[in-house]
Amino acid sequence: MRRQAGELRRAEAAVRQLNDELVLTNEGLVDTVSNAVGEAEAAQRAAEGLNQQLAVVNDQLSAVNDQLGANNQQLTFTNSELDTFVYTASHDLQNPITNLEGLLAALREELPGDCQAGPAAPILALMQESVERFQRTLSHLAALARQPPALGAPPVPVSLAAVVQDVLLDLALPLAAAGAQVEVDVAACPAVAFPASNLRSVIYNLVSNALKYQRPGLPPRVEVRSRLENGGVLEVTDNGLGLTEGQQAQLFGLFQRVHTHVEGSGVGLYLVKKMVENSGGRIDVESQPGVGSTFRVYFNR
Repeated sequence: MRRQAGELRRAEAAVRQLNDELVLTNEGLVDTVSNAVGEAEAAQRAAEGLNQQLAVVNDQLSAVNDQLGANNQQLTFTNSELDTFVYTASHDLQNPITNLEGLLAALREELPGDCQAGPAAPILALMQESVERFQRTLSHLAALARQPPALGAPPVPVSLAAVVQDVLLDLALPLAAAGAQVEVDVAACPAVAFPASNLRSVIYNLVSNALKYQRPGLPPRVEVRSRLENGGVLEVTDNGLGLTEGQQAQLFGLFQRVHTHVEGSGVGLYLVKKMVENSGGRIDVESQPGVGSTFRVYFNR
């Protein structure tokens, strides 16, 4: 009996130990399940947070896409208006320039021979050259409006010196009236692959702006230089009014005018930027108020 009682006690002790182990195991399982549930709830909350963030991002992307669509429509409209303007200008100016050429021919016929050979000769020659350059410009504009350049067609290299000289001849009178000094050194990069009519417009705008925005009481000084880098770099430096950082940021915008004390439309530099970027290049400006500005045109190779 005593042996049976001892075995019973040992069995009871084993059962109690097993029960204690089961209790501990259950407690561990409860803790594990509780932790898993907590982690799952945390993961669910994180997923909900991510979904909310994604929803916000999607809304922002949708708003950006809507804005891009509106901007594209505006650019399409603006480009169409500019094309119409170019064609209209080139067409409507043909008759006045033809009339001017006829009047110049009539003046030559009416002037006595000694007048044409005397002091009036260089003036008449300049007038005739101006008329011819104007006619060439109108022809280029008309051709550009009738037939845009073919996609992928590489532009023919154009002599920088020749275009700069042509522009300086057109600006000869305002340059002389302002007492301007112009220094040209384009030997480092004598030619660039860029549409000739557009190149003329770029240089004309930059040089004429140097005259337009000169500092009061200081004769304008303009430097036109080039350097060989990739497709070439054209630099136009002046000693004019200069620009603040804020003015530089809005300088190339459409209808943006940073100096309002002189006449202007706010279109010139916008068109310059558009022409340069359409050919794969870029333009920037470095300026300081009261010192002057340097415009750099980087042509595509």
